[in-house]
Amino acid sequence: IRCWSNIPFITMPLSRAHGKSFAHRSELKHAKRIVVKLGSAVVTRGDECGLALGRLASIVEQVSMLQNQGREMMIVTSGAVAFGKQRLRHEILLSQSVRQALHSGQSQLKDMAIPVLEARACAAAGQSGLMALYEAMFTQYSICAAQILVTNLDFHDEQKRRNLNGTLHELLRMNIVPIINTNDAVVPPPEPNSDLQGVNVISVKDNDSLAARLAVEMKTDLLIVLSDVEGLFDSPPGSDDAKLIDIFYPGDQQSVTFGTKSRVGMGGMEAKVKAALWALQGGTSVVIANGTHPKISGHVITDIVEGKKVGTFFSEVKPAGPTVEQQGEMARAGGRTLAALQPEQRAEIIYRLADLLTDQREQILLANKKDLEEAENKGRLALPLLKRLSLSTSKLNSLAIGLRQIAASSQDSVGRVIRRTRIAKDLDLEQVTVPIGVLLVIFESRPDCLPQVSALAIASGNGLLLKEAAHSNQILHHLTQEALSIHGVKDAVQLVNTREEVEDLCRLDKLIDLIIPRGSSQLVRNIQKAAKGIPVMGHSEGICHVYVDTDASVEKVTRIIRDSKCEYPAACNALETLLIHRDLLRTPLFDQIIDMLRVEQVKIHAGPRFASYLTFSPSEVKSLRTEYGDLECCIEVVDSVQEAVEHIHKYGSSHTDVIITENEKTAEFFLQHVDSACVFWNASTRFSDGYRFGLGAEVGISTSRIHARGPVGIEGLLTTKWLLRGDNHVVSDFSEHGTMKYLHESLPLPQRNTN
Repeated sequence: IRCWSNIPFITMPLSRAHGKSFAHRSELKHAKRIVVKLGSAVVTRGDECGLALGRLASIVEQVSMLQNQGREMMIVTSGAVAFGKQRLRHEILLSQSVRQALHSGQSQLKDMAIPVLEARACAAAGQSGLMALYEAMFTQYSICAAQILVTNLDFHDEQKRRNLNGTLHELLRMNIVPIINTNDAVVPPPEPNSDLQGVNVISVKDNDSLAARLAVEMKTDLLIVLSDVEGLFDSPPGSDDAKLIDIFYPGDQQSVTFGTKSRVGMGGMEAKVKAALWALQGGTSVVIANGTHPKISGHVITDIVEGKKVGTFFSEVKPAGPTVEQQGEMARAGGRTLAALQPEQRAEIIYRLADLLTDQREQILLANKKDLEEAENKGRLALPLLKRLSLSTSKLNSLAIGLRQIAASSQDSVGRVIRRTRIAKDLDLEQVTVPIGVLLVIFESRPDCLPQVSALAIASGNGLLLKEAAHSNQILHHLTQEALSIHGVKDAVQLVNTREEVEDLCRLDKLIDLIIPRGSSQLVRNIQKAAKGIPVMGHSEGICHVYVDTDASVEKVTRIIRDSKCEYPAACNALETLLIHRDLLRTPLFDQIIDMLRVEQVKIHAGPRFASYLTFSPSEVKSLRTEYGDLECCIEVVDSVQEAVEHIHKYGSSHTDVIITENEKTAEFFLQHVDSACVFWNASTRFSDGYRFGLGAEVGISTSRIHARGPVGIEGLLTTKWLLRGDNHVVSDFSEHGTMKYLHESLPLPQRNTN
């Protein structure tokens, strides 16, 4: 056991002005000077004798990576006592075995008792070995490390403080990683103290307070405290209701119950929190996280610096609104209340929202104008995406019509019986539709999505979290909540305005049941990659094909191709690859296609086979799996409808594919064999849309092979549950010698409301 004497001293360093800590996690990536505190539970093995070498190597790798990025890293480490205990035990065992062998004349050893080892002796024996280990590990990354041992007096004595400060600054200037530890070999015996009591007093009695003191002394931007728990919980970890606190604010201590300290070391969580708050007051941001979990310890430090949601972040800036976790819980509760409403009440909410879109069009368009001006000034969006961001009176009118369609068609969506079975006499089973739960919809530059998705969620009784911070969405969300308020379910639809990164939202598997991304292929891929334990509905790319067959109608070809490519080139259902039957090359029909594309200023990229037929070809395509999202397309040549199907399967994205032909047999072959969500005959790819399908709107187009596929409307946002109604039935009655037998009779379904 080690302890520091209770000597109070002035806390703020003489040379430091009061700094300002980071207000949000997203700002941690700007941290230049960082202290990483490794608790005893992180550094030592489970048996407390020896070091966790694999874990330590991973931590050194992360620190080295950040150091090589130009940051100034410092480590406050434990572990000398554990390492020394391992060495001394080994020496004692070796000494006892030699003496016993000499005394008995036998090589067989009996059980030997190991005396209790004094901590200061263990520290003296372990310090050199611990430092040698750090040096060897850092050398692998061409980084030099230096050891500094401190005591409480080094901070109490002003001259020693200045010397320590100067030494650390010089080491950092030379790109050396200081490794700091308390000089446990010479600490005084334990005595009562009031560590961290009061605003202006802190005494260094363990590595938590040492790390906090050093962080403030050195004007550090960030202090990372690694322990054997995920962070700070609102009740002792492991209890049923314990929830990890994402952000902890000064003054929140009263709402927290502290458990026991970690299995090794001096400081418990209460000491860590007090040290963290003291460092925060001194201008240093703090994160407490788990450094022992095998799944995250390999990147926990770098994740924290990147601003990811790891552990508990200490902040002095309390947000005005609820946290995203609170919003998720509000959406869950609001969604359940919404699902319990009568169908007519849900429809009434949607009708009200449709009216508000037209009644408040001036406010909506004014907010949208701000979004367009900001996007143009920043130059962050290409022209097709600017068009997607833009709202107009005609767009709002179309949205209102779509919402009324949803309201009219949603009367019996929730609670609809889709199967009835009589299991046995007086034992009836029903399968009924129910909401999925809480949906997270993440979109970019798509303000028209918010009312569409909100209406579909309302109709299907789902709670909804929406993520996109734009002026248009602020007013649209306000109108949505106004409509929801007529039946007291305002909380069912939440707009996330906090600085949560998309990747962090994708980790809220306890709050979110389904993620629906609406945006670029890169956004969708990033979400699919980041989602852990939450299904993602959508498509990462819209590589849509149009195949022109030898029996295609001259009148239909140019109209369908023009509409598919030029009507809205940024849409995910726009034509990207045009497949031409080989026999059509150098025909008047082929010339008409090329002339039309040139008139429409469509840039043509030649596929490998198409380029081989031309003396002077357009630029050859870099990849046949390209979604251009602009007035560009690829042209490739195929020999048959079978080859067209094979090309689509190899290079397509299973979104929407079209054949243009007058041959019904060829068309049916294409329709049956192309394995995409939407397959059309003599119709534009642009029909792949929830509104055009009569769904009223869509939350997106899914290319997955389970649950929902193609444009996803109300039906795609529902799942089912089973209702069994019995009368004192037990399974044992149906055994071989039981009194009852299974019937499994299909029963007629209730008549649907078709109004």
